[in-house]
Amino acid sequence: MLSSLVYLDPNMPVILQVDPDAPDPAVIRQAAEMVHDGLVVAYPTDTLYGLAVDPRNAGAVRRLFALKGRAETSALTLIAADVAHARAAGDFSDEADRIAATFWPGPLTIVVLARPILAAEVLGGGQTVGIRIPGHPVAVALARDAGFCVTATSANRSGEAAAATPDAVAAALPDIDAILDGGAAPGGRPSTIVNASGRVPVLVRDGAVPWERVLKSF
Repeated sequence: MLSSLVYLDPNMPVILQVDPDAPDPAVIRQAAEMVHDGLVVAYPTDTLYGLAVDPRNAGAVRRLFALKGRAETSALTLIAADVAHARAAGDFSDEADRIAATFWPGPLTIVVLARPILAAEVLGGGQTVGIRIPGHPVAVALARDAGFCVTATSANRSGEAAAATPDAVAAALPDIDAILDGGAAPGGRPSTIVNASGRVPVLVRDGAVPWERVLKSF
């Protein structure tokens, strides 16, 4: 099993090697502690690599925006380890619960009303937040050890191609603090985003889960 800490260069991210199917708890714990400390950690998901910070930490969120060159008016999505984590960050309606029960874990993000515990910077000036439970052991383990949802924005500079490998993450974002290296992520389309904060769910972004499948779940 891969489970080691690798320092490549003092000017590059720390590489935390981890088995993507059976992540070493000690390695995950180290990454989660970095998130607790306000640092930015890249990690593999069931689509692409994402960037984790604590969404309750306004300073960490602002640093994430700066690293990506992302407009602070753009809201961030989150990943959760389980439904309890998701509900701690967002207010799930009955409709949102039904969609989650059908498609989680998996590449479908549900937009719900945000809880006050989240830093305002996460919401991009709005009142809602997108959350999902991914189908990837490393991503779920990171959120579980962090004790709360973590951010899930793609690991790239804004406007550039999303990264599916640790090397692509390091090349695009050399100033991030660490990369949980679980090898290549599956790639493909990003998660589908569905807004379930109102009376009728609405497609926000077409993605890995076809909208027709979501419609059939109502």
